Amino acid sequence: MGEPLKPLDIGIVGAGKISGAYLSTLEGLTSVRLTAVTDLDPARARSVAGQTGAAEAPDVTALLARDDVDAVLNLTVPAAHAEVALTALAAGKHVYGEKPLAANRKEADAVLAAAREAGLRVGCAPDTVLGTGTQTARKAVDDGLIGRPVAATAFMTSAGHEKWHPDPEFYYRPGGGPLLDMGPYYLSALVHLLGPVVRVTGASSRPRAERTIGSGPRAGTVFPVEVDTHITGVLEHAGGALSTLVMSFDVRAARLPRIEVHGTDASLSVPDPNGFDGAVELHRGDGWQTLPVSAGYRDAGRGIGLADLAEALTQGRPHRASAELAAHVLDVMLTLMDAADQGRALPVTSTCERPAPLH
Repeated sequence: MGEPLKPLDIGIVGAGKISGAYLSTLEGLTSVRLTAVTDLDPARARSVAGQTGAAEAPDVTALLARDDVDAVLNLTVPAAHAEVALTALAAGKHVYGEKPLAANRKEADAVLAAAREAGLRVGCAPDTVLGTGTQTARKAVDDGLIGRPVAATAFMTSAGHEKWHPDPEFYYRPGGGPLLDMGPYYLSALVHLLGPVVRVTGASSRPRAERTIGSGPRAGTVFPVEVDTHITGVLEHAGGALSTLVMSFDVRAARLPRIEVHGTDASLSVPDPNGFDGAVELHRGDGWQTLPVSAGYRDAGRGIGLADLAEALTQGRPHRASAELAAHVLDVMLTLMDAADQGRALPVTSTCERPAPLH
């Protein structure tokens, strides 16, 4: 990555568990510089400040008032993503946040509108799609190695999080479920590979009304399941390819691939979109062959999307992990859930530009 003239000064809002993954990436980057941190729990903010040398701000207002904060890294809980983003934009700061962009379409639209009005950038995870795994696969598609893309499959299956998570209830409440939890990784990858989605159809189910916590001090606690936990759908991309999607917390074991893309000439196996790298394999009819790494940020980690945003500012280009992509992915997920409830195909009214590839 090229080095900008001046690092983008970053203030972190939210110093919970995920912040550790970001900090390990940010410390190795020259395009951004951590200057301040705040959290509802002062001890967590103090810990990050002590590790990094960043200033500890008493609250969000104080952090946003600092002259050495150009952009906010929003690592708050999902329900607060839009509120924090809007507050930061109103204070004249760029924003990069964890997924999802917002809890619903109205909030997402408000963030996009505020950014446009202020002339500021908003980025959003996942940035795993900028690693060598998805980007090498995308180059193979763009180079025509599979011919014309016809179809794709995307599978995320597990038995649920209650066996290992000590407080898993939020995964099974409105705003949770396998699609909203893991769908952003898979759908962001599919948009990078095949372009935006124009129509969806789907079905969903809730096989169990209750689940039981399996570990930690609350082991044995039974709690209600308030959302569907097995969701399957068909996505029609603007270019005509059809993606089959399965997101489930009801599968004990499976040998399903993460993502495959099938074309008129060959098939492509794409690694786990929840990671940055992994083998990309091509099958032309003579067995699977591993493709050499050919694109994407090498040795990337969570936060590389923020570095891409910082470089985009200095280069005057669009950043790749954009709010527009995140808003489209959110709309696709919510429309798929609506289609499952209504039992019919529904159009996806939003769209986005396919982000520029990495080489």
